[in-house]
Amino acid sequence: MFKGKTLTYILLVLSTIFWGVSFIMTKELFITEQHMSVTILITIRLAIASLVMVPALALTRKLQRIRKEDIKWFLLLALCEPFIYHLCETSGVQLVSGSLASVVIATIPLFVPFGMWIAYRERISLPLIIGVVLSLAGIAVMLIGGEGLTGNLQGLLFLSGAVVIAVVYTLFLVKIVKRYHPLVITTWQNVIGLIYFLPLMFALDGTALPLLSWSPKMLLMLLGLGLFCSTLAYAGYNYGVRNLGASQACIFNNAIPVFSLLAALAIGQETFSWTHLLGMVIVISGVAISQYKPKNSL
Repeated sequence: MFKGKTLTYILLVLSTIFWGVSFIMTKELFITEQHMSVTILITIRLAIASLVMVPALALTRKLQRIRKEDIKWFLLLALCEPFIYHLCETSGVQLVSGSLASVVIATIPLFVPFGMWIAYRERISLPLIIGVVLSLAGIAVMLIGGEGLTGNLQGLLFLSGAVVIAVVYTLFLVKIVKRYHPLVITTWQNVIGLIYFLPLMFALDGTALPLLSWSPKMLLMLLGLGLFCSTLAYAGYNYGVRNLGASQACIFNNAIPVFSLLAALAIGQETFSWTHLLGMVIVISGVAISQYKPKNSL
């Protein structure tokens, strides 16, 4: 079986795939469900993740209790992600295309290394900087082949807020990532996030719940978002942060637009162009370069 760095890279790639597809599924839910709201979508997504993972970890005796000294970190983690982050991200996806939203979110790796340097004085390697710049150039090429930099300004502001919160989340995550299994961290942050969201959802959109279609398509997409995007993707990312460090793990997020675009092409939300393909190659090259670790860092 896979182990060590190979397993870490596989989990990070899977996380990137799940998150990439999540933008397209979220957009599709807003397109097909007239009464779907941001708070309803996120609350159901977290409820599914919590209802599956808490019993599963409890039955396998892997559900670690949160240590008293770490409660504040879990509360802050859940406040950042899923609460504030998903409010910003999902609101942004509601207002712009799923592929454009994924491009904005993919800028997170540009800021995490500098956040780590400011907060923890973590050194920044030259290949990491080159990889980030190169993959962002690839994202720009993909934009040229798509809708470009156009989009609803409010939606782009929401997504920019999500980027800031994701950086803060990563800075909090490194405080506890060595002490808990990645699935445990993910499960507890989803449970706490659900507690944050439930009163907000009922206060703002409770009357819209009976108006949803609850069709098999809607339920399948919500299950996918809850199990793969809110659970396995976060667990894979947390595992990567624990084994590679925050700066190297987050660079995989630069490939999110690649998988968002592929998913959008598959369901007809986007049309293919050779510019898209060139952008994908550049992004993947940047991610590969970023993983080289020289002896000397900046």
